[in-house]
Amino acid sequence: MAAAERGAARPTGDNRTSRRRRRHREHCLRTSGYAPGPLPGQSLRARAHVGPGRREVSAGKESGGQLFFPGHESRATEALCWAEGQRLFSAGLNGEIIEYDLQALNIKYAMDAFGGPIWSMAASPSGSQLLVGCEDGSVKLFQITPDKIQFERNFDRQKSSTVHKMIVDRQYMGVSKRKCIVWGVAFLSDGTVISVDSAGKVQFWDSATGTLVKSHLIANADVQSIAVANQEDSFVVGTAEGTVFHFQLVPVTSNSGEKQWVRTKPFQHHTHDVRTVAHSPTSLISGGTDTHLVIRPLMEKVEVKNYDAALRKITFPHRRLISCSRKRQLLLFQFAHHLELWRLGSTVATGKNGDTLPLSKNADHLLYLKTKGPENIICSCISPCGSWIAYSTASRFFLYRLNYEHDNLSLKRVSKMPAFLRSALQILFSEDSTKLFVASNQGALHIFQLSGGSFKHLHAFQPQSGTVEAMCLLAVSADGNWLAASGTSAGVHVYNVKQLKLHCTVPAYNFPVTAMAVAPNTNNLVIAYSDQQPLLFMDLLDERTLVAVERPLDDIIAQLPPPIKKKKFGT
Repeated sequence: MAAAERGAARPTGDNRTSRRRRRHREHCLRTSGYAPGPLPGQSLRARAHVGPGRREVSAGKESGGQLFFPGHESRATEALCWAEGQRLFSAGLNGEIIEYDLQALNIKYAMDAFGGPIWSMAASPSGSQLLVGCEDGSVKLFQITPDKIQFERNFDRQKSSTVHKMIVDRQYMGVSKRKCIVWGVAFLSDGTVISVDSAGKVQFWDSATGTLVKSHLIANADVQSIAVANQEDSFVVGTAEGTVFHFQLVPVTSNSGEKQWVRTKPFQHHTHDVRTVAHSPTSLISGGTDTHLVIRPLMEKVEVKNYDAALRKITFPHRRLISCSRKRQLLLFQFAHHLELWRLGSTVATGKNGDTLPLSKNADHLLYLKTKGPENIICSCISPCGSWIAYSTASRFFLYRLNYEHDNLSLKRVSKMPAFLRSALQILFSEDSTKLFVASNQGALHIFQLSGGSFKHLHAFQPQSGTVEAMCLLAVSADGNWLAASGTSAGVHVYNVKQLKLHCTVPAYNFPVTAMAVAPNTNNLVIAYSDQQPLLFMDLLDERTLVAVERPLDDIIAQLPPPIKKKKFGT
């Protein structure tokens, strides 16, 4: 189900990328410059996975985990950047600049830049200022204060003060193209300008004279992204063919002080467009429309030289998108703006281990529940008895009572929610469906009593030591006595539900938690971490039945636009 949140991807290859971007821009102009593009809600990596029309943000942590921020129908993210250390900002086609709270996992504030859709953003080297490029042609400068950002000055479009105009060659493989689009530029401290364009070229320019110094034709399609190392001795580019190229500044001869840029290493770890790249001191990072985030360490920087050290692929984030009702054999699937409830199929056939048995009864689609408003769904859950469904957006919490009469299903919403319960990051029902556990985005963990159609607040575990650490995963014991909660750090807190107090904290591991459960007979807590778990969901229906949901990567790739076709030798 992860692919359901990714939606349509950007068209690949040649000028298909530029055509999509132009259509995206025209759509914004037709809607007064403030509406989002036509793509459905998608997620992106703050480090190296940025694309148009995406409405959710996931910020990667050093340990390999993620902080997830829910999307919004009117916010299409075009740019992300870090400033002043660990402060994360985004900007997009609704013209707003947003800062995120990395502890509470919500939006701190949103500020209109008053320049129409924002297409680019960058922080100053000191991290104290923020620059955004707007649809109206202006560049706006903001001062980053401890609590917010403050408008400082506006750089209007300059019509007559151009120092140099460098024209890229429109020739591509000997054929004149109608238009060549420059997808990225880098300005080095020695005055060298590097450009990448839709003609498949990486070009070096002298900014003092405005002349072309050298040109590399590296692809039969667009070169879409570029990133330079801090030392400016190497850079990386990504293409629409899925290839990543590494350039290094090396001496012309062994004894020469003169250096030149040389293409040293091509990597083919993507099947589709490489939309963005990053260059860290020890690795090359690339993200593309094939949903991969690839980290390729520089081999001269690592001690152990093997395949595991040379490559890391991250496919999709670990999020709980599915919940199960064991009693009624139901699965609830979470999408960006709706929920679907299915009854599992069954079989009367028998076989040996490993056999695939034919269904005697197909799965039934029981419910399609669409959320109200533009906000994406953050979390959802169905009770084990199948009588309750709860879900939350960034500003509202919803609880429904389900009633089954033969083949008819009716739904009734619980209308009176407590004022403090505005949003949840994680929801979980107890095994007997009499309690509801809700982790709020303010770090509190609430317990509610469910009885018939009533809904009563019992207790709230407040965050430890005054922190506002958001709880991202919950697990409850079968007897209802123990509740485990995992926060944005690697720690897991275990609460005694009967005595309503913190029981213990599990020692932190190097990687964040992606799944956990309490064993029914022993009450042992089982924890899985992000360095292991491509399954989306797994649970026991009864003593003899295990249900598992996986999302094969091939299925996700099959929904993407076709990759660039390459002619192979002899074909």
